Amino acid sequence: MRVRVILSAALAACVVGGVLGLAGSAAFADGYKNCTKLDKASWKPASEAEAKAKALGYEVRRSKVEGSCYEVYGVKEGKLYELFYSPEDLSLKHTIAK
Repeated sequence: MRVRVILSAALAACVVGGVLGLAGSAAFADGYKNCTKLDKASWKPASEAEAKAKALGYEVRRSKVEGSCYEVYGVKEGKLYELFYSPEDLSLKHTIAK
């Protein structure tokens, strides 16, 4: 009986820890999302955001739309970065080092 109680408590701790861990990582993975209120039809091309990152010395791996931002993944000096550009004027809004 005592072993069953201990195992139940251990399982409950794992489940709670896992749920909290997933919630925390989901919040962290969201990144930066608010760069412009301009509608997408008026955005500059994503390739121009990639070109800006290259001009800053990043080796661009890929890019995507994240919220109302262009998110560019680049490597510089062996480290991975996420760069968030406004599609309106291609200004760099936020950078995250991974």
